[in-house]
Amino acid sequence: MKKLVFISFVIIMFFFKNFASAKYDKVFYDFQIKSISGELIDLKKYKDKAILLVNTASYCGFTKQYDGLQKLWKKYESQGLVVLGVPSDSFNQEKKSNNEVKEFCEVNFNVNFPLTEITEVKGKKAHPIYIWAKENFGNSAIPKWNFHKILINKEGKVENTYGSLTKPMSNKLILEIEKIL
Repeated sequence: MKKLVFISFVIIMFFFKNFASAKYDKVFYDFQIKSISGELIDLKKYKDKAILLVNTASYCGFTKQYDGLQKLWKKYESQGLVVLGVPSDSFNQEKKSNNEVKEFCEVNFNVNFPLTEITEVKGKKAHPIYIWAKENFGNSAIPKWNFHKILINKEGKVENTYGSLTKPMSNKLILEIEKIL
């Protein structure tokens, strides 16, 4: 009897797994977002590259991760990784203007990877990229705090997500980046 219950459970789980698969009517490269300087970034320009999408904030306990993000960008840019910082005030820890954020990142962390304008990353007002990530990868794609990371593979689909505690230069993240590059 236990064996029958177990087999039934496995079949049911397999059945539901198939229906939970992402449809990906769009991929990451189908979106646009404004840069920190105000220009529109057509994400098609990053086609066939891996993307580490990170919502950032200037007044957060994790703000020092900018240093690790810059190191990651410098180490893997030539191999096809794009670190895309998304300054956000979704957690009430960001400066008030794009110019202040840009200056803060450049002066304190020598950031030269691409940054977007200050952008909502959760809730109904979230940027369409974050809504898309949630729809296709589930709740783990929703930032729970600043410096949440979404790794996008070269096909433009979410590969994995990492919480704020995962440092940019962590072995876990680096191994996954190297796998998809």
